[in-house]
Amino acid sequence: MQYREIPHSDLRVSLIGLGTMTWGEQNTEAEGHEQMDYALEQGVNLFDVAEMYPVPPRAETCHETERIIGTWFASRGTRDQVILATKVVGPGPHVSHIRGGTARLDRKNIEEAVEGSLRRLQTDRIDLYQLHWPDRPVPLFGGRDYSPPKNDDSVALEETLSVLADLREAGKIRHVGLSNETPWGTMKCLHLAETKALPRMITIQNSYNLLNRCFDGGLSEICHYEGVRLLAYSPLAFGRLSGKYRNGAQPEGARLTLWERFARYNGPNSDAAVEEYVRIAQEAGLDPAQMALAWINARPHVASNLIGATTMEQLRANIASVDIELPGEVRKAIETVHHRYPNPCP
Repeated sequence: MQYREIPHSDLRVSLIGLGTMTWGEQNTEAEGHEQMDYALEQGVNLFDVAEMYPVPPRAETCHETERIIGTWFASRGTRDQVILATKVVGPGPHVSHIRGGTARLDRKNIEEAVEGSLRRLQTDRIDLYQLHWPDRPVPLFGGRDYSPPKNDDSVALEETLSVLADLREAGKIRHVGLSNETPWGTMKCLHLAETKALPRMITIQNSYNLLNRCFDGGLSEICHYEGVRLLAYSPLAFGRLSGKYRNGAQPEGARLTLWERFARYNGPNSDAAVEEYVRIAQEAGLDPAQMALAWINARPHVASNLIGATTMEQLRANIASVDIELPGEVRKAIETVHHRYPNPCP
């Protein structure tokens, strides 16, 4: 395993991080435990979860993923071997079952969310506490364009950071990060940290893959100059970059087969791009999924590539991508496809 330092912190995280959002929905508790056992054995030390997991979010399964991690900590005694990251939800109709539909990034909600996560995770601290998405209206989960709100009642970022400061002072969280955030929101948080002595955001967890490189357009520059690091989620674009959905295939038990709502990475240009990326991998004798992951692993602003798997076979292959270095001709071919089909799925 390779490890990368996160500036402005004492965190040294594995280049491959373990995503967990299928546990409690597509995966059982026992399967989640098996995945964590294997990942830890392979040197993976960053586990990422969220209070709303598993996905798709439902009242019947809400918080189940955190609970599964908590029972694993309790049964294995492994808490000190893991850098534990979780998230607090912002407002939105898809989380109306959380805190009675009043979830915001204000003091009451964040304090309640932290206490709930600590209890379910069976731990006394969270190493990296992330804002799952902004409290203000921004394009989310495939949205492309920003529209100024007519009535903006967003919780002020200064209030949110002040709550996080108090939780850090109490020892309940160690570091803070963003998720699904924009360049403006990232720089605003960094400015408040510098001018108001508030906690500094050290990471940003955004979608990043060969079909969605929007991060490179502005956020990567912030990472370079400000020392923020990316935790890349959806590195395989819901599995599409593995090639398993090509030609209309619907593999049994796969996410896009089970739920039509996961259409973020669908579309004519994404289909064409996937065909090209799979061809590049096959001609180079590479597994398409491992090629897509290895490309992310080599990006300088990435601290950890958050892989997810529903089978142990997938998990083993995904983790093994850390040992793959893409030849120059493969990297060049990838860039050619990107210029032909730039960011078909934001």
